[in-house]
Amino acid sequence: MAAPILQLTSLSPTKPNTETPRYEATLALEPLPYLLSLIPKCTSLRELKQIQAYTIKSHLQNDVNVLTKVINFCTSNPTTASMDHAHRAFDQITQPDIVLFNTMARGYARFDDPLRAILMFSQVFCSGLLPDDYTFSSLLKACARVKALQEGKQLHCLSVKLGFSDNIYVCPTLINMYTACKDIDAPRRVFDKIDEPCVVSYNAIITSYARNSQPNEALALFRELQETGLKPTDVTMLVVLSSCALLGSLDLGRWIHEYVKKNGLDQYVKVNTALIDMYAKCGSLDDAVSVFREMPRRDTQAWSAMIVAYATHGHGSQAISMLEEMKKGKVKPDEITFLGILYACSHNGLVEEGFEYFHSMTHEYGIVPSIKHYGCMVDLLGRAGRLGAAYKFIDELPIKPTPILWRTLLSACSSQGNVEMGKQVIQRIFELDDSHGGDYVILSNLYARAGRWDDVNYLRKMMIDKGAVKIPGCSSIEVNNVVHEFFSGEGVHSTSTILHHALDELVKELKLAGYVADTSLVFHADIEDEEKEIILRYHSEKLAITFGLLNTPPGTTIRVVKNLRVCGDCHNAAKFISLIFGRQIILRDVQRFHHFKDGKCSCGDYW
Repeated sequence: MAAPILQLTSLSPTKPNTETPRYEATLALEPLPYLLSLIPKCTSLRELKQIQAYTIKSHLQNDVNVLTKVINFCTSNPTTASMDHAHRAFDQITQPDIVLFNTMARGYARFDDPLRAILMFSQVFCSGLLPDDYTFSSLLKACARVKALQEGKQLHCLSVKLGFSDNIYVCPTLINMYTACKDIDAPRRVFDKIDEPCVVSYNAIITSYARNSQPNEALALFRELQETGLKPTDVTMLVVLSSCALLGSLDLGRWIHEYVKKNGLDQYVKVNTALIDMYAKCGSLDDAVSVFREMPRRDTQAWSAMIVAYATHGHGSQAISMLEEMKKGKVKPDEITFLGILYACSHNGLVEEGFEYFHSMTHEYGIVPSIKHYGCMVDLLGRAGRLGAAYKFIDELPIKPTPILWRTLLSACSSQGNVEMGKQVIQRIFELDDSHGGDYVILSNLYARAGRWDDVNYLRKMMIDKGAVKIPGCSSIEVNNVVHEFFSGEGVHSTSTILHHALDELVKELKLAGYVADTSLVFHADIEDEEKEIILRYHSEKLAITFGLLNTPPGTTIRVVKNLRVCGDCHNAAKFISLIFGRQIILRDVQRFHHFKDGKCSCGDYW
């Protein structure tokens, strides 16, 4: 039998001794304070139970102070065993106060079974125990974790009834709960009812807008926060920087960087990591590298952010070198690190290297691949033209494939022009989800390129019957701190504006330089090539780039963000524009960055 970890049973000496042992004397005089001091020092549940065994010997097993210490210990790092043990200790207390319940609720809220906190609350509330502000905070966090909107609304009503509707602890957690439950309007209603919002409340509502992909509203609230005289925190800056990244607003991001430095917030590793991410997503890889190199301390997240930045900008070799540098520095990579590496391999055609890193992730670091890692591997094989291997890879996964995995393969089928494989893949997609408009569009375009117009018409009719909607292409560009958005098709039937006239003239110049519109990308059988050219001309990318040419000084880099994958014709046109006008164009699409310079793209036409 293994020896006990804490030798409490050996406090009595085995050899005769004229003096009373020090520990036994302490217990004899004041056993309760001594035992209470031991409980927080435990390193495991087993040690805790040994101490509790001695409380039974000392007739202190039902002492409220002992049970409270036991509950505090068990809920500090909650597990199934520790929370069950804490619950048993809680049930031993005949009249628990609200503070003790809050401790239990906080433990359950942080654990894998947060709904038990709500069930437990219903019992204690029925017994006459009234909640306080900490109670609502813990329970609302539990609701947020499991997306329990109805329970959250009930708690909201109870908080109003008991006078906590304007509480500085309750309001932020209410906002977070509604945000997590995807109730878009409720967070603002909660915030607007606060008479004097604190910075925590501002952080909650700014985060809510950012998570709901409303970066402009998030940034507007950040400006409002500054006007109130409240001082933003590191949490504020993390959300604001993520909003800039979402918008691709580099000028604003640089201003916020200066604000961060001025207010000493650059001491936080997470803020610097957010700066790296912001600069990378706004198209300024040099700024991202500069922030990374100047960081006095770097953790795994900072290294991973830099690796992802290199990967999305098409610098696969630098991303891999960064991983090796990271290993030499004894920094352990995580799942995000490997996402960046696999992405780099995928977009640089490094199939063998990608598989090596994929296997090392599990075998060397014990990281279980997520659906995103599997998606990178499917993309890696698909881009390399190994569609059969990609199909087999998905079919043999240890987890159930999601529609996203099959969609990744469908996109590869489209790129490779493989109609038959595309048909097989879309059947697998429709078994899981037949409401995504993009699936119909990809296969329809694949059919159109093969001249199978009957199949095209059938798919489009099916798309209408299913109510599937095609997402319109949208591109944005920031000029003079204002973000301008353009949608594909704007101006197809009108060229009266200065922008559209300029775009018409631009296309004429491009044609003189050798540009030829790729009308094969317009999948309509019943229109002439001239009309197809007009459709291509008014794609959102070309509108945004033309706006940049008109409204920025010569030589200025043009940065464009698109919500979908860049069109092949627009990709070709951007190369010509960069050559003719001597401009660098940085275009961020849904997959990666394209740096156009001197008639070439950083992707090497492999995207």
